[in-house]
Amino acid sequence: MRTIVKYVMLDLLKNRIVMGYTLLLLVLSFGMFSIDENSTKGVLSLMNIALIFVPLISIIFSTIYVYNSAEFIELLVAQPLKRKTLWLSIYSGLALSLAVAFLIGVGVPVLIYESSATGLILVVSGLFQTLIFTGIALLASVKTRDKAKGIGVSILTWFVFTLIYDAIVMLLLFQFSDYPLEKPMIALTMLNPVDLSRILILLKLDISAMMGYTGAVFNEFFGGQLGMLVSAIVLLLWTTVPVWLSVKQFQKKDL
Repeated sequence: MRTIVKYVMLDLLKNRIVMGYTLLLLVLSFGMFSIDENSTKGVLSLMNIALIFVPLISIIFSTIYVYNSAEFIELLVAQPLKRKTLWLSIYSGLALSLAVAFLIGVGVPVLIYESSATGLILVVSGLFQTLIFTGIALLASVKTRDKAKGIGVSILTWFVFTLIYDAIVMLLLFQFSDYPLEKPMIALTMLNPVDLSRILILLKLDISAMMGYTGAVFNEFFGGQLGMLVSAIVLLLWTTVPVWLSVKQFQKKDL
């Protein structure tokens, strides 16, 4: 397993797209902190990058990588390796490579300009998005043989989590405004890893006005510290469940 993880990581860290991704994050991060002396504004700006741009790159790049590595994967399947070990190795190599790129591109500037608990939460949230959307990418690619369809499913998933979700929540609020919706809103929040990470950062910044309705309800219901703890636990579930489902699918897939 270590050999495969090492091979995938070394191959990806030399990849031009990954190198460009790292450089772009680095430039954007330093740029955000340099625009204003107030580092809090830099964190807020980087939050949008970490919760929109990072998931997009993670899910698209990982999906394309799996399809482009189909022959390599088939070759490894023919070896005396358990499919579970093989698939987890590919996921680990992908996720670790993208996580390293994020840590260099965002983690280093945050360490320089905002080495506080808030900065740490931002970096941890970005890492969660990397791990989660890499896992979702593997699940989409293993369930769909057609490359174009698989990439389309991945992009649609990202689109739903980052853009459509809030519109759906607002529609539900208007349609059922006469009913108590606090608990359903908390449940809906847990169904969206991007929104969970956003709330985790904003709870730490204590900027309730920017959190929207779901974030305000979440903060009111759980409180600051408890809300962040629950968010972290649910994000861990989001990290493991898609990978576990993709492993189950890969084990029974006819290559």
